[in-house]
Amino acid sequence: MWLRTSCEFSFNIIEATPFILMLRPRSNAKQWVAREEYRISPNIPVYEFTDLYENLCQRLVAPPGHFSIKTTADVRTSEENKNGYNAPFIEIQELPDSVIKYLMPSRYCESDRFNQMAMDITYGETPGYNQVAKIESWLKQNISYIPGSSNYPVSATEVNQKQSGVCRDLAHLGISLCRSISIPARMVVGYLHHLEPMDMHAWFEAYVGGKWYSFDAVRTTTAMDGYVSVGYGRDAADVAVYTQFGFPVYPLTQKVSVEEIDPVT
Repeated sequence: MWLRTSCEFSFNIIEATPFILMLRPRSNAKQWVAREEYRISPNIPVYEFTDLYENLCQRLVAPPGHFSIKTTADVRTSEENKNGYNAPFIEIQELPDSVIKYLMPSRYCESDRFNQMAMDITYGETPGYNQVAKIESWLKQNISYIPGSSNYPVSATEVNQKQSGVCRDLAHLGISLCRSISIPARMVVGYLHHLEPMDMHAWFEAYVGGKWYSFDAVRTTTAMDGYVSVGYGRDAADVAVYTQFGFPVYPLTQKVSVEEIDPVT
């Protein structure tokens, strides 16, 4: 599937304001970025770097006045078949070094508090993929997805208490449950075709059977197609699409779109 993603923000800047942006998807085994356009107005210096999680990030200082960002990308995505059943649990001593950090509790994923709950949810399942699939199913059945119900990140503990949240919140709880039974899990932020209402989206991945598999407690279908990833991290603290410092500013406008296109040649 070929998708065109677009994201646009505009701000009224009161004083010179540093930003870190995370808006560029990168090519990987699940997607190929064939074309990109990145516009910043006014035209100011931008410096790009790769963060600890290999995300493409941009640094800049926005001057006072109207400031806007617009990105578009044409991306070929591959459907991730839900055929990972019975993919085995990987023993801790066999995990790649780069995966270990996704086992640890983090700011919004207090996995050290969820072991018994995760054991109860996954009771009788084969260790590995089947456990994560059961966690995903449990989230869909027990935690209500309510778009727009949370304007700031909340922790997995809070989500479990409220029994509801936005996509980011459901991902936090899924990640925490996985880590609590020693399955590495990470948050992904990006785009999802046909998401309603349209916005940036968050889901999670779990490392079983020697690879990362995607899980989404919001998606009602079994196919994992129509996704374009932009950032990876331990939780929402690592995958903000923009972070600003200094005097608080808020978007005047925010527009996100995803459409299917003809193959790019």
